[in-house]
Amino acid sequence: MTAPDELDYDRAAPRIARIMAAIGALGTAVALALGGWKWGGGFLLGALLSGLNYRWLKGLVDALGGKPARGSVFLAFRYLLLGGVGYVILRYSPLSGTAVLVGLFVLTAAVFVELIFEIVYARK
Repeated sequence: MTAPDELDYDRAAPRIARIMAAIGALGTAVALALGGWKWGGGFLLGALLSGLNYRWLKGLVDALGGKPARGSVFLAFRYLLLGGVGYVILRYSPLSGTAVLVGLFVLTAAVFVELIFEIVYARK
């Protein structure tokens, strides 16, 4: 028999990815409409980096859970890599740095939406 926590994680992880995609698409459309291509592109780039971070975090969780780890050393340096990408964006890119920063919070927003989903629907 599978533990309830495993079932919740196995269902929640793909749902969070779908929520992130929806928030990223909606946020990019809103940023494009309100701030032009610099804001839309910045938000999209931030959302993509947030998705990459989620993928790496999920890989780390899978590795800790006993699933085979691929590149676990790389997982330790993800924030250094994201920081370097952020520096290059802010220094050399015409995209809005504020929009990139807001896009980086797509994962946080998706986790909050998932928490609300779990509280309202999954625990009935």
